Amino acid sequence: MDPLYLGYALAGGIAVALAALSSRIRNLPFSEPLVALLLGVVAGPYVLDLMRISDTGRPPLLEDVARVLLAVSLMGVALRYPVRDLRAVLRPVALLVTVGMVLTALLSAGLTLLLLGTPMLLAILVGACITPTDPVLASSVVTGGPAEKHLPARLRQMLSMESGANDGLALPLVLVAIALVTHESVGRAVGDGAYQILGGAIIGVTIGFTAGRAMNVAIRRDDMSKGTRLIFSLVLAITVLGITRLANADGVLSVLAAGMAYNATVNDEDVAPQNTIDEAVNRYLVLPLFLLLGVELPWDQWVDYGWRVVPFAAAVLLVRRLPVLLLLGRPLRLRWRDTMFLGWFGPIGVSALFYLSFSAEEGVADPGLWAAGSLAVAISTVAHGMTAAPGRRLYQRLSAGQASTGDGGERRGSVPS
Repeated sequence: MDPLYLGYALAGGIAVALAALSSRIRNLPFSEPLVALLLGVVAGPYVLDLMRISDTGRPPLLEDVARVLLAVSLMGVALRYPVRDLRAVLRPVALLVTVGMVLTALLSAGLTLLLLGTPMLLAILVGACITPTDPVLASSVVTGGPAEKHLPARLRQMLSMESGANDGLALPLVLVAIALVTHESVGRAVGDGAYQILGGAIIGVTIGFTAGRAMNVAIRRDDMSKGTRLIFSLVLAITVLGITRLANADGVLSVLAAGMAYNATVNDEDVAPQNTIDEAVNRYLVLPLFLLLGVELPWDQWVDYGWRVVPFAAAVLLVRRLPVLLLLGRPLRLRWRDTMFLGWFGPIGVSALFYLSFSAEEGVADPGLWAAGSLAVAISTVAHGMTAAPGRRLYQRLSAGQASTGDGGERRGSVPS
């Protein structure tokens, strides 16, 4: 049985089934990626042994698939809200993707070092790879009718923009960590990271602005059909990714920059339909990647970790991010329930898989990288997939209860959420 065609059949079949139940999925205690992950485990070598991927073939395959998925997802993030509505969250998001991201990386590295016994330099790399908040898994929390009903706009905007921005901005951290592990020049890694970030942003803004102006002209002349408009942003994301990679710049950040520039240039009523299709594509294109992840989970290495897997799992969920949000809650002007919600929902997913595979392609051959990193991704996929719907409902109940008793107990200087 050809594993490639079997993968097509499994991913396509699960996508059809989940699409038929799409309106109900958002209210159930599991997510589409979680279902695909579990199906991959069943089809993988440890259960039915229907699919296998060679150790040499895994990194390039996962890297390329994850990069494309990130591009599509980040275009969806960029188009999710009118740009004018995001001005109020620019300062808190900037704090989260600078100070917050560095602190999260340090905590993640410390947990990997202390709880899994990973060598220090490799632990630093694992920490950098699992730091970014994943936009694909985060979308299951902040998009759709239940999210709009249960969560305030500011909270959804902050998590969306943080998950979009830190995916690309994590690249310098990963490059420096790779240089430490491979004993290359750290200074060169810093310079490479700065070039890729700056170059990617410039390329993205230029293409996004140009595409937006072209869209406006086409709409005025009635040259573009409605069907073409729906897929325009998807095609734009792939185009930006390709051009940026040819320039050896950060394609992930470039797509977000292009989407924001495009969003700012095109009228809101013309962006909305494109955002709708991007959300749908984002929900179902991700299934093959999590199916592959389920197939490739390194159970033997996890067994070798022994009892340490349990405290590491708990720490990834409770210590990697929550203390950072508690520390930054006041400058972020968050209510306590917002702090707890954002502290819990910082999922690890496609972006981590991308950086883990990217690191392997850059010469990091230690199997502990994949063992520790994939463990964090699997833990997050399960925990956040199961708690997204209950977490939203709990947030709504807490908000309703506090509204009925007044605003006592909120932080001074907090803003309505």
